[in-house]
Amino acid sequence: MPALIFTIVVTQLPFVVTIVISFMDWNSLRPTERGFAGVSNYVEVFTDANLRASVWNTLVMTVTVVLVSLVLGLLIALLLDRKFFGRGAVRTMMIAPFLVVPIAAALLWKHALFNPSYGLFNGLLTTIWRVFGSDNPPQPDWLSTAPKIAIEAALIWQWTPFMMLILLAGLQSKPGDAVEAARMDGASSWQIFRYLTFPHLRQYLELGGLLGSIYIVQNFDAVFTITSGGLGTANLPYTIYQTFFSAHEYGLASAMGIVVVAGTIVIATFALRVVSSMFKEEVSR
Repeated sequence: MPALIFTIVVTQLPFVVTIVISFMDWNSLRPTERGFAGVSNYVEVFTDANLRASVWNTLVMTVTVVLVSLVLGLLIALLLDRKFFGRGAVRTMMIAPFLVVPIAAALLWKHALFNPSYGLFNGLLTTIWRVFGSDNPPQPDWLSTAPKIAIEAALIWQWTPFMMLILLAGLQSKPGDAVEAARMDGASSWQIFRYLTFPHLRQYLELGGLLGSIYIVQNFDAVFTITSGGLGTANLPYTIYQTFFSAHEYGLASAMGIVVVAGTIVIATFALRVVSSMFKEEVSR
């Protein structure tokens, strides 16, 4: 009971207060004009052009990062599922990007890779250009020319190991006798992957996609660090930050936060159902 009371006080009471504030017209710069606003804050979330753009950026970023991370994670998991010398060390190195602090990973991509003056990408371009005899190599400003792709690349680099871990666990739980029987019947590697491996990984792919979506839809570090929300890259969490701390619109920011939480709860519900079905299948085996 004490633990339950503590959890309610720490998590649920602030959430209830946020819901109440989301129905208020409250700007800290005008404290005497605070009042009830009804659902106008929620209407503004879905009708204001800038807010709609941030919602769209959130959806595009989440879908892109999750899908690309799943595909890359699947390819890497298939490679690491094979036996070879040093497999344990390779697995550890592949997991490393996921263990990097998100803000540090964003700084790494912004300065060490994307910087037009001393970044690794432009350094490689200069080297390649000079190999072909050119003394005037291009030095593109990656963050200005492709800001959304830059953010997505940083997130894909960090979340691919997460997808790889889930899918690798799925591959290692695959029944070996079925694969052996298929090989004895003359099935090719592609047929084994298509008719045995991929159907077996379906739930693991769903789990990775759902868990990844829960976290990436709330991403703030990469957007804040790499572009500061500029060049049309502001997602909903960053817009909430700007609305709350810069515009001091507490009611509108709370409404946007509730929308994010509601979307996360929907995704989490599907994730819990997938996990539950996976556990039931394991028990039945």
